[in-house]
Amino acid sequence: MVVAEAPPLYLGLGALYERELDAHGVGAVMLTHKWQPADLLAPHSDIDVRALLPEAPGDWEEWNHRLAAAHKSAVRRKVSHRRLLEHPPGFAFTVTEADGRLVSAPELATWSLISGSTRDFQRWKSQAQMAPWCEVDERFYRGILQARLGGRYQLAADSTDNVVEDITAYRRHCVAWHYLAPCWFAAAALATRTRCPGKTAALTQWRPDGLDAYAELFLRHSEGGPDGHPRTPHHLLRAAHVSLEAVMRRVSQASHPPDKGKESAATDWVMTAGMLRVRVARWLYYLDPPPGVATEYLIRREAKELRSAAQTLIALAEDGATPARRLAAGMAGLIPAGPTTPDTLRTTLALWHRQKSTVQDFLSVPPGAIHP
Repeated sequence: MVVAEAPPLYLGLGALYERELDAHGVGAVMLTHKWQPADLLAPHSDIDVRALLPEAPGDWEEWNHRLAAAHKSAVRRKVSHRRLLEHPPGFAFTVTEADGRLVSAPELATWSLISGSTRDFQRWKSQAQMAPWCEVDERFYRGILQARLGGRYQLAADSTDNVVEDITAYRRHCVAWHYLAPCWFAAAALATRTRCPGKTAALTQWRPDGLDAYAELFLRHSEGGPDGHPRTPHHLLRAAHVSLEAVMRRVSQASHPPDKGKESAATDWVMTAGMLRVRVARWLYYLDPPPGVATEYLIRREAKELRSAAQTLIALAEDGATPARRLAAGMAGLIPAGPTTPDTLRTTLALWHRQKSTVQDFLSVPPGAIHP
C-alpha cells in the first residue's frame, strides 16, 4: 500500500499538532486524520484528527483537560488555524481496539497517517478494506446520505465565522466538499459494496454512465466555468441537487447484509466510547476558545453527535441483564437530550465530574470485557 503525502500546509499542521500533544502529555502513539491527502483542499479544509493511545488513561477527565489545552495552544499559533483546526480530535481509540478490528471498517478506511507506526497503520487499513461487507457499513454510508439528502443540507448552516479569506470560495467548497462529495462517496460505496477511501477517489473512480460531467464539475469546483469565472455557490448547489438525484438512482434503497451480532455490537460500543472520550476536551475548548475564535455553531453541532451516542447506548443497554449493559445504561443517562447550548455543556461537564467513576468505567472497558 502506497501512503500518499498530504499537501505541505497539512503536513506542517500535522507536525505542529503532534508537537503540541506531546508537550501537553496527551500520550498518543499515533495520530491520523479523516479523508485522504487529495481531499484536503487548502485553505478551506479542516483537519479531523483521531488519536490512538497505548492504553486507556487512568483519568479520562484529566486527559481531556490536557487535550483541550494542547488544541487551544495549536490554534493560537496562526489566525488560519481557527478554521484549519476547527475542533479537537473526533475520536480516541486504544491500539488494542484497532488491533482487535473494533474500529468501524468504513471509518478506518478513510484514515490517513499523521504520525506513528506506518506498519501498524497499513495493517489496519488493509484489514478494513478486506473485511466482509456488513450492516455496520450500511449504517455508516446511509447515515451520511440521510444527514444531507432531502433538503437536510443547508448552505447557510455551514458557518463562515472562522474563515479568514475568500468567503465566496469557501461557500463553493462547502457545497462541493460538505454536501456533494460526501454523498457521492457514500453512494459509490453502497453501489459497489466497497469501502471508498475518500471523496476525490469516489469522484474519480465511480462514474456511472452519464455522470462524468457532474464528477468533473465538482472535482474542479474552484476553477472557472465557460465564461472564465468560477461558478457561484448557489449555481453549484443547484447542480449538486440535480447530480445527486441522478446518483441516487444507482443506489439500492434497501439492503440486508449479514448482521454480525456481537461483533457489530462490540464495534458500536468502541465507536461510541471513542467519540465520547474526546467530548470533554471539545466542550472545554468551545466554552473557552482563544480570543477571536467562534464556537457557537460548533456547540450547536454537538446535539447531533450526542443524540446518536444516546441512541446507540440505549440499544446496547437492552434489558440491563449484564454488567456491560448496565454500564451502557448508566452512561446513556449522562447524555444531555435536546439542543446544545453553552449552559448544556457546562451542566454536562459538572454532571460527568460528579459521576466520574461511571464515565471512567465506560470509557475504559477493555475489548475483552465488552459483551453487550
